[in-house]
Amino acid sequence: MRVQDLLQLLRYPEDIAGPGGAVDLDLRKLRYFAAVADKLHFGRAADELHIAQPVLSRQIRALEQDLGTPLFTRDSHGVALTDAGRQLQADAGPLLASAQAARHRVTAAARGSRRLTVGFRAGVTVIPAVQRFAARHPDVVVDVQRIEWDDQAPMLLDGSIDIGYVRLPIDETGLRVAPLYTEPRVVVLPAGHRLAGKEEVTEADLAGEPLIGHADPGTQPTGRPHPNAGHVVRGVEETLEQVAAGRGISFLARSATVFYSHPDISYVPIPDLAPEQVCLATAASRTSPMVADFFTAAQEAAETTAECGNYEMWQRGGVTTT
Repeated sequence: MRVQDLLQLLRYPEDIAGPGGAVDLDLRKLRYFAAVADKLHFGRAADELHIAQPVLSRQIRALEQDLGTPLFTRDSHGVALTDAGRQLQADAGPLLASAQAARHRVTAAARGSRRLTVGFRAGVTVIPAVQRFAARHPDVVVDVQRIEWDDQAPMLLDGSIDIGYVRLPIDETGLRVAPLYTEPRVVVLPAGHRLAGKEEVTEADLAGEPLIGHADPGTQPTGRPHPNAGHVVRGVEETLEQVAAGRGISFLARSATVFYSHPDISYVPIPDLAPEQVCLATAASRTSPMVADFFTAAQEAAETTAECGNYEMWQRGGVTTT
């Protein structure tokens, strides 16, 4: 199977391409290249791919011949990417993901499947949109699946989910992203913290506080890793455990506090932080009418979705839990 059968011709500058500058890339060779580029070690890449190392080396040499340029340098110091190799590595991920997504969609179409998979981040309520969509498409099964920050783009691109409720920032390469609503953020504090239980705090109040090194840049007040970050966590549950253990503070979208409580932490509003942006996203190559209809339903339900957390917090008597 070749990329051009599923996507389009990948073009490189004339000096590293064939006639006319167009290069047809074999998906198998591209997958082999991606493994070596990731490991920078032919032996470990071959083990991961479950093939013999000499076979992998031959396939990489064939790919370099196809492209007319070296992709790796090999010497006594090890394996390194050339400039052309780094460019191909940047392109390989989206290409392989799009090919996998195309296979997924073709297989679903062959089965006559009428199914839509919707991913969502912690705190996002998808039911209002699902109900609106179901009223128009009662024959379509809608599956929902929670995703983490680092799942967002890859699962959309490889077809694991058709649509995603995502939180910015996200790499939008190969995606269509439409804003839905914003929501304020809260600081997550240990229950015994000097600021726990206050009505609100400011960034200045938190100056010098150790910050849990959350892998999701969207959870940080600046969108960048904090210089004091020492413990890297993934997901809300890990964040709460690290904060409860007194290893630092963190930040969450306010709606996430509706679904996650902990006896040893406290949520306090922090109004001077920029609000978090919730968007709807799908692969740019995904042109299904069902996807378009779900986008419409989600946009119509955006206000209801945004208010769900506020209503539940009102029922609970606020956002502070101790």
